[in-house]
Amino acid sequence: MARTSDKQPERHLSNGPLGARASRISALLAEEYPGSAGELCALHHEGPFQLLCATILSAQCTDERVNMVTPALFAAYGGAGELAAADPAEVETLIKSTGFYRSKATHLVAMSRALAELGDASPSAFPTTMAELTSLPGVGRKTANVVRSVALGLPGLPVDTHVLRVSKLLGLTRHTDPVKVEADLCALVPEHGWGTLSLRLIQHGRQVCVARRPRCDACILAELCPSAQLGEHLPASRGPATTRSRSRPSKRAGAGP
Repeated sequence: MARTSDKQPERHLSNGPLGARASRISALLAEEYPGSAGELCALHHEGPFQLLCATILSAQCTDERVNMVTPALFAAYGGAGELAAADPAEVETLIKSTGFYRSKATHLVAMSRALAELGDASPSAFPTTMAELTSLPGVGRKTANVVRSVALGLPGLPVDTHVLRVSKLLGLTRHTDPVKVEADLCALVPEHGWGTLSLRLIQHGRQVCVARRPRCDACILAELCPSAQLGEHLPASRGPATTRSRSRPSKRAGAGP
């Protein structure tokens, strides 16, 4: 595949109060959820192709469920060439529990065929630019950013529902459009920290800043968050939530989101 330029629009980091607060938020999240993008990522994978498949499967599905499905999928189809030649119906059987399995199987097979046809089935020749990745069937900007930041070590800030919600509560963005939120966050932190910031916001959104009842009393960011008292005005949760958890998702060596 001929490589196209992936030069990002020039970004100037905010040096004002918002930039300073974002830097402090990023630092506190790094202390609470340490590790590289590959270590923080919850989806089990070995290499960019497997992560691409796992991320496609993760749409409207939990990471835990995806991790239960992918071992059998990757055992049956070891790479893009094998999956490109697969019968979609057989792929559907393997991934059925992830939901929307017909469209996901179609995307997996079509994506693999595109990689195989372009000669990019090997890790050394895997597509790297946003344009190349999003040209693949079933691959949107968020999925491309996951692969870039976790498996390829390139700048990328995936914006999922947790990142959307938590970044807005923290006052880091006013937008709800994922592309605009991505641009806002990228302007606040250096590009080498984009992927880890996203993954830490996701973990924080799952463990502390939960949607139904934010655990503001247990939040390390409470003093920096303009929405810190939100949790006090929501219905009481059923279970106790008074202590922070520093645990991270368990995963095998080499796992990513």
